[in-house]
Order: sequence, then C-alpha cells, then structure tokens
Amino acid sequence: MDKILLMLQLQAQLNDATNGDKWTEGVTKNGKTINWRRCIYMECAEMVDSFSWKHWKSIHKEPDWDNHQIEVVDVWHFIISLCIENYAKTFKGGIEDLAINISALQSFSTIDVSSNTFATQENVIAKVENLIRLAVSTDTLDVEVLISEFFDLVIMSGLDLETLYRLYVGKNILNQFRQDNGYKDGTYIKVWNGEEDNVVMKRVWEDDSSIKPDALYKELTKLYLALTKI
Repeated sequence: MDKILLMLQLQAQLNDATNGDKWTEGVTKNGKTINWRRCIYMECAEMVDSFSWKHWKSIHKEPDWDNHQIEVVDVWHFIISLCIENYAKTFKGGIEDLAINISALQSFSTIDVSSNTFATQENVIAKVENLIRLAVSTDTLDVEVLISEFFDLVIMSGLDLETLYRLYVGKNILNQFRQDNGYKDGTYIKVWNGEEDNVVMKRVWEDDSSIKPDALYKELTKLYLALTKI
C-alpha cells in the first residue's frame, strides 16, 4: 500500500502546483475545465502508436515497448487524478481511503509480483481500447473497474508494482521539471539531442537504480542546462 499511497500523494501535490487547489472540482486556477477522462483516452490513443498496428505501413516494425511503458505511466497519472477527483466529488473519502481500497483489489495482488513478460501486441491494444471505452462511457465511473483494467495492462506491459512506481516517480519529477522550465508557455525543449526527455529520464533511472527523486531532478537540470547552452 505504501507505494500506492505515495503515488497518490505525489499526483495530488503535482496537480495542486499545476492546477491550483480546486482541481478536484474540475477546474484549474485559471478557470479552465479539467477533463481527466479525455486525458486518459487521448493518452491511450498515443499508446497504441507504440505498436505497428497500421496494415499499410511499417508492418514488420517491432513494438516500441520502452515508449509504451512510458505511455502506461502517463495514463496512470490521469487515472489516479480522475479517481482522486471522483472520491472528492462523491464524498467517498480522501487519498488514504483511495489507497486502502486500491490495495484491497484482487487485481492489486497481480502487480505486487515481479514481472517482465510482455503480452502479444493485439492483446495489449485490446486492453488499451477497453480503457478508452471506460473513459468515454457516460455511465457512472466505477473506480475499481477502471483501476483493475489498468493493472491488467501493467502486467501485460512487462511492468509490476515496483517498476510502475519507479517510472511513475521519475515521470512525476520530469513533469515538475517541465513545469519549472517553461512547459506551459511553450518554451520548454522536449527533445534533448535527438531523444525525448522521457527517454533520457528513464535511462537516468536505469543507470542508477538507487538515485533519489531530488537527485534525479538535479541530474535533469544539469543535462538540460548543457542542452540549452549549445
């Protein structure tokens, strides 16, 4: 439960800093409507592009599992944001209550086991498309079903709780870094020497498995400053 709770807390902190303290009411500090469901299905659509699903183009191209895993983590940001918002709006409780309920799900036990096995491309895409269906549905949100489907995707994507947690923390730090360096006003540089910042962040984590979040932020700062001085 500890890792789930920490991810929920980090997401709430990021949303507070980015959108203001009324984000659980569905609006940013600038009065812009927040639609977490749309965020989910748009990111899911991007996830599908990690695979060679087009029958008319690059039909023999291998799946980009590294990019896919990053997209899985991106979707997780939006899913837990939606769930926190749902708990607040329906008076189900706070972040701690959500963490307890997530940890009690039967599907949680499946990701709390080390795994690095990938499902077939078609099965992964089918699971992603089911998440899209849940996101666009006009039915009342069933948090448990949404998260259980996502946990299925985690396992199918060669991830588990530990790797999901590590990638989530890394992407959370990267998102903070982006916000601090002009992401909203469009001045941020996302491609670093031919690589997306997502890829750079993932490699830093993989090169030093013991790196702390604040040290990761400092390493990203160093790499970005070297880039912008060119």
